[in-house]
Amino acid sequence: MCIRDRIVKVYMTFDLVEPVLVIGLGGAGSRLATGMKESLNADCLRISNDRKDLDKDDTIEISTKSIINPSVQLIRGCTMEYGSKISESISDYKTIVIMANLAGKTGAAISPIVSSICKEQNKNVLSFAIMPFKFEKDRIFQSGISLKRLRTNSDCTIIIDNDALLDSNPDLTPQKCYDITNKAIQCLTSSVKSSSLSNDTNILSTSRDDEDLETSLKDSMRMLYEDAAPNTIKRSMLYVYGGGNVPVGIINSVSNIVGGVFEDDTTQIDMSSSQNTNVVMLSSIEGETRFDKYDPLGIISHEKTIDWDEPECSIDCQLDIPQLE
Repeated sequence: MCIRDRIVKVYMTFDLVEPVLVIGLGGAGSRLATGMKESLNADCLRISNDRKDLDKDDTIEISTKSIINPSVQLIRGCTMEYGSKISESISDYKTIVIMANLAGKTGAAISPIVSSICKEQNKNVLSFAIMPFKFEKDRIFQSGISLKRLRTNSDCTIIIDNDALLDSNPDLTPQKCYDITNKAIQCLTSSVKSSSLSNDTNILSTSRDDEDLETSLKDSMRMLYEDAAPNTIKRSMLYVYGGGNVPVGIINSVSNIVGGVFEDDTTQIDMSSSQNTNVVMLSSIEGETRFDKYDPLGIISHEKTIDWDEPECSIDCQLDIPQLE
């Protein structure tokens, strides 16, 4: 008799426990959080240093002390002064969903502070992080630093890389890339309550709207491979929108393509109704991604970082020093 050893893969999943609070950081984060509020039946809090990003209700405006163009470090330092107010705002919730555009100064500045406060209160934290384009050289480094802290403080992190979409579709404008990825985020949040998220780092990939289902899948996979090598992908969730209007043969073809790339027991397909046909992939990553290189010191674990509990920031320090001529 032949006895075969079977490897049983166990995946830790993220549980969305109510009540839920969605926190939008900065302009893009606040707009996405507002749209996500209804999908998750959640409350919403918007935090920014720019008054234009905020409504009158459920907001925290970070004062940068009349400085017109504050740096990431200054915004972060000012945010730390609002720690008790942020802590009080999240106290009644079990799950916190953070929406942060790390390509923007506000999102990159505030996300490490907010996620750290959530972790200190033992909240269930799901974070969405939008990464900058490759040509935004000045934002790459700051986004890498913030992402490392956001991932450490979150139970589940979903990364959206606009640059990967642009790499696989060079004819798109930056604004069109934002529109496509924002729509993918909205599609995912409409399904997140009924699906299983990996309790890990995940990459969200998608395609342009005007494609058939098979092409959409291939473009989504191409976008994914821009961010992570195939051998680092341990699990994928495939969301097929508009599936009710797609012939069964096409759906079987999509299933076969996915099964030929990933192991059958690591892939799930979720069908959702929608006017437009599209594919959104959510892939759990175990290993290095392109984002780990954004911060040159990112290879150093947070346990070995001496000043980990004090994120890099600048404070308003009034020094009475006479000017020397």
